[in-house]
Amino acid sequence: MIDSLIRTLGQPLLRLRYRIHTEGLEAVSSSAKPGIIFLASHPSLVDPFILGSELHRQFAPTLVMGRDHAASAPMRWLARALGARPLPDPVEHGDRTREALDEELAALADRLASGRNILMFPGARLARQKTQDLADNSAVAEILRQTPGVRVVVVRLHGLWGSRFSAASGRRPSVGLELLKGLGYLLANALFFMPRREVRVAFEELRDLPVKAGREAINRVLESRLNEGATPRIFVPYLVWRDHAPRTLPEPPRPRVEGNPRSVPPQVRDAVRRHLQAVTGHPDIQEHHHLVRDLGLDVLGHRELEIWLEQAFGYPCSDPASLQTVGDLLLAATGAAVSLRQGELKAVPHAWFHSRTDLPIEMPEGDTIPEVFLKQARRDPGRVVLADQLGGVKTYRDVITAVLVLKPIFERLEGTHVGLMLPASGGASILYLALLFAGKTPVLVNWTAGARSTAYGLDLVGVKHVVTVSTLVNRLQAQGVDLSAVRDRLLLLDEVGKGITLRTKVSAALRARLGRFSLDPAKAPPTAALLFTSGSESQPKAVPLSHGNILANIRDITQAIHFHEDERVLGCLPPFHAFGLTTTTILPLLLGLRVVYHPNPTEGRMLARLIEAYHATLLVGTPTFLGGILRTAEDRHLESLRIVVSGAEKCPDQVYATLARRWPRTTVLEGYGITECSPVVSVNREEDPRTGTIGKPLVSVEWAIVDLEARRRVEPGQAGMLLVRGPSIFSGYLNPDVESPFESFEGRDWYRTGDLVRQERGVLVFAGRLKRFVKLGGEMVSLPAIEEALAKRFQGEDEVEPLLAVEAATEDLNPDLILFSVAGIGRDDANAAIRAAGLSSLHNIRVVRQIDQIPTLGTGKTDYRALKAMLEVAGG
Repeated sequence: MIDSLIRTLGQPLLRLRYRIHTEGLEAVSSSAKPGIIFLASHPSLVDPFILGSELHRQFAPTLVMGRDHAASAPMRWLARALGARPLPDPVEHGDRTREALDEELAALADRLASGRNILMFPGARLARQKTQDLADNSAVAEILRQTPGVRVVVVRLHGLWGSRFSAASGRRPSVGLELLKGLGYLLANALFFMPRREVRVAFEELRDLPVKAGREAINRVLESRLNEGATPRIFVPYLVWRDHAPRTLPEPPRPRVEGNPRSVPPQVRDAVRRHLQAVTGHPDIQEHHHLVRDLGLDVLGHRELEIWLEQAFGYPCSDPASLQTVGDLLLAATGAAVSLRQGELKAVPHAWFHSRTDLPIEMPEGDTIPEVFLKQARRDPGRVVLADQLGGVKTYRDVITAVLVLKPIFERLEGTHVGLMLPASGGASILYLALLFAGKTPVLVNWTAGARSTAYGLDLVGVKHVVTVSTLVNRLQAQGVDLSAVRDRLLLLDEVGKGITLRTKVSAALRARLGRFSLDPAKAPPTAALLFTSGSESQPKAVPLSHGNILANIRDITQAIHFHEDERVLGCLPPFHAFGLTTTTILPLLLGLRVVYHPNPTEGRMLARLIEAYHATLLVGTPTFLGGILRTAEDRHLESLRIVVSGAEKCPDQVYATLARRWPRTTVLEGYGITECSPVVSVNREEDPRTGTIGKPLVSVEWAIVDLEARRRVEPGQAGMLLVRGPSIFSGYLNPDVESPFESFEGRDWYRTGDLVRQERGVLVFAGRLKRFVKLGGEMVSLPAIEEALAKRFQGEDEVEPLLAVEAATEDLNPDLILFSVAGIGRDDANAAIRAAGLSSLHNIRVVRQIDQIPTLGTGKTDYRALKAMLEVAGG
């Protein structure tokens, strides 16, 4: 009675939201042979009801209920009312689960043999992508083994991926909540006028399924047929009066456990390996082994593994689909399993793609950053320039509105220097401009530098206030970052915003729209930005960059890299990093480039998805962060990239190789820069990129490669100290006790970079930092050269975090070369790799120290100062 009522009411209710088209059902009906197993794709939780409404009258199939159908009370009630048969779950059946499953599959086979029909979802769970992986399906193969000759019909549901009842949003839907919301939308649309989602249900009978070939062969065929023509994630509006056509949204990330399995404690690793050996029978368990393809786990085995994980270690697996490999399981045992709720991408606003792009990319004349910004903004105030997932897209008019609101607040702050502590974001760019228009010098605060260094830098220039937001502060505190240096100086913008009146906001918006904003660029302070070097010294050095320094650097960059009118930049480098400040914070504002930000440069998977969603054409990053993107990206994610600009450290060969292999249309332009040089000194050119070089110096940079002892220019091909001079070079440190970085050469003053380079075929090649050379046996031995030789042997292409670093002991005379390793590298193996690279015995490692993690700076570089500190604590 209840099931008939549900089906009677269900079909017309479904059609209030879904416009359903069927294909191939007539061909299935034309055969009178009974006993059909319908195998359907599973993009949403409404699939059973749509298929039930289409199949019940003629075929009356028994629904086989999987785990997702039983996950909520409404679904369990509906499933029972419709006569569904649930598959056993270890939570209820415990040790009898496998036996109970065999009994249930035998019962289903008997139904088929007696001429009745069943409806199954062979994926066994709700789809997490538009296509499904059926490798762990074992139920279908077992049923077919027991019922030879049964009819098999695959059912493809197209158009439901992206609905409220799918997991396309990055989370499993709550059926009860979504049903209530859907009812509300139906009422708001007067029931019959709700926009409809186009759904296509395609039936195909398989007559050549390789049943005798076994589970893997069957699953391959089913996966191929069910995924054929899979539709992308589509959003269909819910209100008829909203003028939004259906649109395609970015795909959610493939669930995965982030982290390095080598960081898992040995006792946890041993426990996981022993358990896998017991349940799979495989004696040799390796991190890279796939739980299904290599170890043979099926859906039930996977489910039992989840339960064991929680019982043994106390960590529930929030998304079982993230457990793909043994390495994932090791990380999940330490609580690192990611949730589907993380990593959701909001839809990219229409304006991002349809903002005006016919204006040529050019930089107006001007003496200060505010002056150039205003001239660029007046070219097209409605042009989109900034975007991020939190604040959406911002036009020049939006930026000016925000500056008008914030400027009076910043003008009232005590002191001439104000700290700015924010990650890469549209908000950081706006706040930077607002401080300049308020006449304050922005002091970029690096929260990764440590409390002592941060306090020293802020006290050095008299910073009384540090502008930030509470979300960043809370996140950093949760991560254990010591914020004692800034805690008493914090100005939380979200708290300040509560006091901004509606009248102030409306006034600013009107002034920006009418062009009567009367911002005075002449009020800008002489220093455009104050940054601090991380260096190896005991205290950071304060680097003041003038407007002239940064503007000259940006003008040089525009001559070295040809930006297109429709360029879209991905920015992830923090503003406290000179590379990020100049290239992805200031440059887009002054040139009219669209830039989308993401605050965490280590989240490679999210960055890759943002590139795809926003169709980014240019990516700027350090090799460490670029490696994270390449390791986690799927091929489709980076298809739009035209150029990758790499700087801040030597770009490894594997970054070049991966891009050349997987994205051959993307050009890598490696460059070289220093904070004191605003920061870009040289970069490869798009028309002539040279792998492994740092390209040609920028046009306004004068340079000389000098012999360290003879104090003269070296011959081409020889390495020497790089000296530079020009308008982008800063004027000197603010620290009163720091030695001048300038020296006289050929009658003029030059900035001494401290780096060794050589010229080859018209371009520069980085040879290492002078401070990373040691003198052994009368020869200069390069520590980076040793690291490079070892990395080629021990650092895999898929590794993001550094696995090794080389330092010299603290003694001045013939110091030992020490290898810091997290990969269990032996001394003999290391020296064998050094010999194979063609280096002399002077480069041999004498001591190996195994540590849990190689320390890194906020820029992703290895923190050699921290390694030196370890040596000092250990007495050398």
